Amino acid sequence: MALTHIPKPILPIPPSWFPGHMMKFTRMLPTLLTRTDVVLEIRDSRLPLTSINRTLEGALRKWRNERGWDPNHPGRRIMATEACEHIVVLNKRDLVPEWGMEPFTNAMAKKFPHQRLLFASWQRPKDIRTLSDLLVSITKQHPHAMELNVLVIGMPNVGKSTLLNALRNTGIKGRTPKAFQTSANPGMTQALSTRLKVSLDPLVYAFDTPGVMLPFLGRGAEGAERGVKLALIAGIKEGLYDMEALALYLLYRLNVLNPISPAYLRILPSGSSPTTDLDEFLTLLAQRMGMMKRGAELDTSRAAVYFVRWWREEGGLIAANEALQLDASASHGTQGWGFDFQWDVQPSELSGRELVQQKMELSIDEYVASTDQEEHDENNVSDTQKKKQLVMEEKKRRRERYAAKRG
Repeated sequence: MALTHIPKPILPIPPSWFPGHMMKFTRMLPTLLTRTDVVLEIRDSRLPLTSINRTLEGALRKWRNERGWDPNHPGRRIMATEACEHIVVLNKRDLVPEWGMEPFTNAMAKKFPHQRLLFASWQRPKDIRTLSDLLVSITKQHPHAMELNVLVIGMPNVGKSTLLNALRNTGIKGRTPKAFQTSANPGMTQALSTRLKVSLDPLVYAFDTPGVMLPFLGRGAEGAERGVKLALIAGIKEGLYDMEALALYLLYRLNVLNPISPAYLRILPSGSSPTTDLDEFLTLLAQRMGMMKRGAELDTSRAAVYFVRWWREEGGLIAANEALQLDASASHGTQGWGFDFQWDVQPSELSGRELVQQKMELSIDEYVASTDQEEHDENNVSDTQKKKQLVMEEKKRRRERYAAKRG
């Protein structure tokens, strides 16, 4: 029986996780861009909007304008004496339903015409070859340049180092050692890497960079949801979130992706039905897995940890393959794709890819408007950051007064 009402959960206030190496790289970025030809931004396919790092957007915009792109028409270039491309790779494509990829690509092309977007997985050689061929083609468009320098950026744990290792193995024939260390935990890369050669002819070099989290995840329900999403993909340091909070949101999202037969039914006792009640779900899961505490009490806390880790390791693949694509003839109107898209379908609307793209375009517009409003209202800046900014401004004024007196 399908779920007809899926209530959105109340989530905890997001923690702050912005170590010093992230701040250091953010300050270095404008200088690094002066010797960069291609920015390769890696995002997570499950969070194609949430994994956009707005902290870096200002530096990227300035870099594009300095390289001849029209600030009033983002898709038009006035001067093209040197390469300047922003490629967005949505990594881990096997963790989102295939049917949404083309509509999403088309929707993003309308909103961000200056970006080249492609889906990839380091486990699919064809995807890596496509990316390698794209970098080579950009190099050939600028034959006067001796080499192409690629800067790889993105949030923690989106797969930057792993993708670069695969790119190197594709671009350079023969056996090549693993270039970068990788980890399932965020924060492995903490400094700018040395140049990694990813193509011999033409010469293409890449720099791996530290994953940079948003300094402040935001206020209210939007900030809370943003934090939980990033924690679910292990983009935030383990331990900053209670696993039951992550399990609650994961249960909600899997229900949205398939209200008729959610992926988690595979790990519940035979005959179980979809549920929106976390306590009921964890009790069933603990029973199914034989998770007991002393006194023969079911260990639901352990079940919550198991649920999140199951989804990260294998459940995500199952959810992507079994996600339900609804249309206007469906008996209920909730539809989802990944963890960033959710909409309702009315009986009078179109069905298929046209509907999906239309709904995605509306969702992207809402995301852009929401983040712009957050920035305008300074809701993306914490109280601590505001105090630090005031202190820095005061120090600057004092230096200027001191310099004026000496002058």
